Amino acid sequence: MPFVHRDGEGNILAVYEDHIDGAEEVEPNDPTLLAFIQKNIPSVLKQDDWVQSDLALSRVMEDLVDILIDKNVIMFTDFPEGAQEKLRSRRGFRKEFSYVENLFGDDEDGFDDGDGMF
Repeated sequence: MPFVHRDGEGNILAVYEDHIDGAEEVEPNDPTLLAFIQKNIPSVLKQDDWVQSDLALSRVMEDLVDILIDKNVIMFTDFPEGAQEKLRSRRGFRKEFSYVENLFGDDEDGFDDGDGMF
């Protein structure tokens, strides 16, 4: 958790990784902390946007590879061994996640079988 030092009006003056006398602990997503970071180090939040965008795009690319393989446009063995291993690993993660998601169902499923009893 980050620690912050505030002025008399409650504005953040400094942020610390470790506890310092006079500093208070805040949540990492505290709005005043995020505003302080954006004001003083705007590149940090922009980098997070880039990372999130890259993660979303990697999922699109993974789906594209699956579609091309399913349509026999490319063969799985056309990829270098390192890429094949990454794709196999990623598929394993997705299957595990899908299993857990199906096991617990979504929020709309509930446990009501229609007779009003759970």
